[in-house]
Amino acid sequence: MTDPILLLIETSTESCSVALSSGDKIIAERTISAPKQHASLLAPFIKEVIEQAGISISNCTAIAVSEGPGSYTGLRVGISTVKGLCFGANKPLLAVGTLEILAMQGIKKAKKIVPMIDARRMEVYTAIFNSEGIQESKTEALILDENSFKNELENNTVLFIGDGVNKFRSIINHPNAYFESCCPNATYMLTPALKSLQKKEFKDVAYFEPLYLKEFVIGISKKSIL
Repeated sequence: MTDPILLLIETSTESCSVALSSGDKIIAERTISAPKQHASLLAPFIKEVIEQAGISISNCTAIAVSEGPGSYTGLRVGISTVKGLCFGANKPLLAVGTLEILAMQGIKKAKKIVPMIDARRMEVYTAIFNSEGIQESKTEALILDENSFKNELENNTVLFIGDGVNKFRSIINHPNAYFESCCPNATYMLTPALKSLQKKEFKDVAYFEPLYLKEFVIGISKKSIL
């Protein structure tokens, strides 16, 4: 039996990240922090990792994408691209939660891992994971204050990881709190994507939607148009 080949795509934050795996190894990757440029960067990155490996999309076993929560625009770009690839090449679609990707980046660095994705103002998308990357609380949009995660901090070392951690760092000072400011990376999608592949937890290509958590609100300019 040949090793599964997965195309992994992550676009939920300012970072645009693409990786290609064979079995449990990453064989090609591209990552760049480029706000609002996902639409122009994603297709070239996919082409580059595929060409670097000397294969085509038809050789992939499945295509995996980060399902959110995160940036509305980034998620739409990533998921619409993956839907097109899956439909065109007749490949199954796998989805990995963005918070789980961040948890995998922080695995075993503390007793508890709390991914935080910026959700504007003092709000973050977050959940609690254990040191093995297993989710222990629901995914939610949380407004941070000085009492957030108080119980977890009293009894454990806690790694807060993601692009939303700096706002929490500014309001707490606890010896058990550690911070890692970063964006989710496609290479860390591999372990959960392989588990989903093994269980055949495929998404419906036609009806799969991002996990937004909050409704998209279009801002109205205060400038007069007259």
